[in-house]
Amino acid sequence: MASFSQQTYAQRAEQHTHPLVKRLFAIMERKKTNLSLAADVSSKAELLDLADKVGPYICILKTHVDIIADFDAHLAESLAALAEKHDFLIFEDRKFADIGNTVKLQYGGGIYRIADWAHITNCHTVPGEGIIQGLAEVGESGGRGLLLLAEMSSKGMLATGAYTEKTVEMAVRNSFVIGFIGSRRFTEDRDLLTMTPGVGLHASGDALGQQYRTPDAIVTANGSDVIIVGRAIYGPDKDPVAEALRYQEAGWNAYLKRLQH
Repeated sequence: MASFSQQTYAQRAEQHTHPLVKRLFAIMERKKTNLSLAADVSSKAELLDLADKVGPYICILKTHVDIIADFDAHLAESLAALAEKHDFLIFEDRKFADIGNTVKLQYGGGIYRIADWAHITNCHTVPGEGIIQGLAEVGESGGRGLLLLAEMSSKGMLATGAYTEKTVEMAVRNSFVIGFIGSRRFTEDRDLLTMTPGVGLHASGDALGQQYRTPDAIVTANGSDVIIVGRAIYGPDKDPVAEALRYQEAGWNAYLKRLQH
């Protein structure tokens, strides 16, 4: 059987068994985008303004609500309204990393109530498979999905080798898991997404160890499904709409090139 990465998003949407992934692939095909915006801003106003401007060009909005200084329940409602308006999903990049019972409380409760509004979240697998089971007890019945951190984009990261292999094994056998954070396609045992951070139109890095790779390297060569881009779109002296369009086009063209290989 051909790799899942050699199939179109439309074909994968038709065949997939997870409703949330079917919905995501349909959005990607409909909007001709595999771009996720990493909206690492610190106020409600900034986040909502950015989401509204860039929403037409993305398939997923990635948030870090714990850096929003003025977070309240109204923000979650406003994000949900923008997701409906612009046809994208919301991914809260929480990176849960505790035992199953604790993450249940963190995911379903607290001041953020992430499971109520985020279609997707993610976790480390350091605590073992119980973290997946704990999160699934909260999110699975609501149609949510979980990504496992198989790799990270920072220099010197420790998620490699046997750790990554064990993470992939956990993903394959847990239906609540819909994919990975990583730089490549990890398995053909299930159609599991890969979302890749640290993507830039020019390979480089920053002073804190972030490493950037191009859409062609990540999507065409490595078989990743969604590129995650942040400061390159909305950083200083950037026009977020113009930059989102550039990355939407670059990511989509990289996907079309992959299909031709």
